[in-house]
Amino acid sequence: MEILNYAFMQRALLAAVLVGITAPAIGIYLVQRRQALMGDGIGHVAMTGVGLGFLLSWSPVWMATLVSVLGAVLMELIRWYGKTRGDIALAMLFYGGMAGGVMFINLAPGGSNANLTSYLFGSLSTVSESDVTAICLLAAFVVLVTVGLRRQLFAVSQDEEFARVTGLPVRALNLLTAVTAAVTVTVAMRVVGLLLVSALMVVPVAAAQQLTRSFAATFAIAVALGVSVTIGGTVTSYYQDVPPGATIVLLTIGAFILLSVLAAPLARRRARALAAAQPAADPAECKIPATRGAADEVGV
Repeated sequence: MEILNYAFMQRALLAAVLVGITAPAIGIYLVQRRQALMGDGIGHVAMTGVGLGFLLSWSPVWMATLVSVLGAVLMELIRWYGKTRGDIALAMLFYGGMAGGVMFINLAPGGSNANLTSYLFGSLSTVSESDVTAICLLAAFVVLVTVGLRRQLFAVSQDEEFARVTGLPVRALNLLTAVTAAVTVTVAMRVVGLLLVSALMVVPVAAAQQLTRSFAATFAIAVALGVSVTIGGTVTSYYQDVPPGATIVLLTIGAFILLSVLAAPLARRRARALAAAQPAADPAECKIPATRGAADEVGV
């Protein structure tokens, strides 16, 4: 293929595959925790890290990772102790992150707001070898956490009180989830962009849930969908000269709509099959509702 003859596209495709894996992998836990917009907030904070990277002549990816992790930890502390004023504190953190990024990058030698564009919306041509190295290391951490601790993270995401009773370190796992989400944001910012990464963390999971309610199946389908749309968006961006981040997100939303349309008749067919399987002679008040354990339901 012609596209593989160019080193910058090889780097971009590798980064796209890693983003397609990591974003839905952590996104499924954020969806379970009803924190779908957490990635968006971390993306705002990461802008300060990018600006500091330019100002201090250090890698923007690694600096953004450091600042994002600190921001994620602070977000968790606010969630634990913020109580009624927590939303105000979070708003100041998010908008302060954006303002800090713009300020620092303009203070950097030769810096301007134009330097932020590739980090805000993604760029194929600016993915360097050092970026790929950083993305590979960070993606390995995300996969290790989301797959290796999937049972513990799922338990905490579903019911914190039950997880605490069973002896799980709930606060430590919540903090690890937030840190992993922060790392994922910096993994994805070179391909999708800081302002659009949250969509790639959430929409593939929502699309996968149209077809299945099993945690394991949802995880697998979401990751497969994430890889498909990131590769498809990257290739489309190269041939059509369109922004990669926007293309990937639009493809993801299109996949969600398509799966939603396909899932509707499947759901009706399953409902009819279930109704037909019910004994016709049993009155409704005599039926005993079937129950299943949490482990059977999630399939982990």
